[in-house]
Amino acid sequence: MAEELNLSNLKPAQARKNRKRVGRGLGSGKGRYSGRGIKGQKSRSGSNKMRPGFEGGQNPIYMRLAKQRGGSKDSMPVGPHRTSTVPLNVSALEERFDAGAEVTVEALVEKGLIRNTRTDVKLLGQGDLSKKLSITVHAASATAREKVEAAGGTLTLLREPKVRRPKRRPESTRQAKPEAEEAEPEAAAEEPQPETGPEAETEVEAEGEEG
Repeated sequence: MAEELNLSNLKPAQARKNRKRVGRGLGSGKGRYSGRGIKGQKSRSGSNKMRPGFEGGQNPIYMRLAKQRGGSKDSMPVGPHRTSTVPLNVSALEERFDAGAEVTVEALVEKGLIRNTRTDVKLLGQGDLSKKLSITVHAASATAREKVEAAGGTLTLLREPKVRRPKRRPESTRQAKPEAEEAEPEAAAEEPQPETGPEAETEVEAEGEEG
């Protein structure tokens, strides 16, 4: 029979652990400065409320590191707009999948080639591929596409490939160069060329006689 609960037999569920009390005299071992030392930021009350990454006022580590491109606070040093890509070679598909199989991101997780479906998958062209596969991934290299199509398979991209625009030279550079080229032939035409032939020899002899 369970004992009746009353004020005389009340006790805590767990035994109380006595903590070390500070500031109770020098003989207690934690007197005078209470283990905080003399002066300084960490000896004050509230010193445990410093935000993560605070370095006492000096330039913190996340501002000393190299910055990524972008004009928002999220881009320093790494923002949520950045995405990561998992590389996957065609040789892995040749090893894990049968001919005629459909290769999706979920199928890659089941085969253990990638960890989860939250990261983009890019198909690369390392290795050989001889099986006809229907592949659906986020991105693919030109070599991988050639090998998939050569084996008779199809490749579908979940994201549109980025088109890189060619770099254009400044207009000042493009206009200055033709003008310089046009000036060279004109300068060459203005330069007098030495005369040759019998007429030039006659003029030289006449000058010699006059002298």
